[in-house]
Amino acid sequence: MNRLKKYEFSADEIELADIAKALSHPARIKILKILSNKNVCMCGDIVELMPLAQATVSQHLKELKRVGLIQGEIEGPKVCYCLDNVKMEKAKESLMKMFKKVCC
Repeated sequence: MNRLKKYEFSADEIELADIAKALSHPARIKILKILSNKNVCMCGDIVELMPLAQATVSQHLKELKRVGLIQGEIEGPKVCYCLDNVKMEKAKESLMKMFKKVCC
């Protein structure tokens, strides 16, 4: 997106679009579902439940973490992930509000 044009959008619109982009891959949706069923989950445990290579899963985790939907803490040589419930709730509210405005 052209940097000058980006300023024509509100911070909320840009943030919501960024979250929607992060949610636009089925692997990321599956990761969120996995994390919603557990309080915390090691990266290796997530990899075992996914039909993808460890490096690919790590890239998807990185994108979800970038937008703040998940948190990751280093525990020794491993990373433990969990949902960021505050950010997830905010994203849910923003999506619901947007759909209410654009739908009949």
